[in-house]
Amino acid sequence: MADGLEATLNRMSKWLVAALFGGIILWRHDSEVLWASMGSLLNCILSIVLKRILNQERPVSTLRSDPGMPSSHAQYIFFTVMFTNLSIMEWLGTNIFTVTIGGLALAFGSYLSWLRVSQQFHTVSQVVVGAVLGSIFCILWSWSWNAYVLKAFISTLWVRIVVVLGAAGFAWIFLYMWFVFRLGMRRNSLDKLMKTKLRSILVKIPRKSLLSSLNIRWT
Repeated sequence: MADGLEATLNRMSKWLVAALFGGIILWRHDSEVLWASMGSLLNCILSIVLKRILNQERPVSTLRSDPGMPSSHAQYIFFTVMFTNLSIMEWLGTNIFTVTIGGLALAFGSYLSWLRVSQQFHTVSQVVVGAVLGSIFCILWSWSWNAYVLKAFISTLWVRIVVVLGAAGFAWIFLYMWFVFRLGMRRNSLDKLMKTKLRSILVKIPRKSLLSSLNIRWT
């Protein structure tokens, strides 16, 4: 039962984190969160590029054929977790409450990332590298907003257009991933239904008749 729960959480991990990111977007609804959305998109692209460059196999290559270094899940999860912590500290400052919330967010992200190891999709090093990259990318991306982009966003139209388009790209990818996820769930449900019906049909067929239909001598 525990293995089944972990497998389910692993499949839904990106959606849980995406829901968290979506909640932050609705809560903040400002220009900085648009910039963060664009950063999240580039963070995913960076992970894909690094996978192709490093080309390191997964621990069990039969589960997934694409390279495993770094873990895209861990990189995306920790980008979102880090942005969540930065947003909370920016809103409420650094105190016991925000440190506690930040610690819980890190624990949540660490657990979801660890599931990639327990389900044999990644090695520990692949997950750790993904988590570190996602965290560093988020910190640098947030710093660039406050240091350079904010002034340009206020004064320059094309910067605002680029940021909005980047946020729109994040929304499009989210919807695409949701469509793929739902399609996969429907296929899995259909496969299970077909297997169940096939088993029930085979059980109802007498063994002697089944062997006769296969031209096997009954002894």
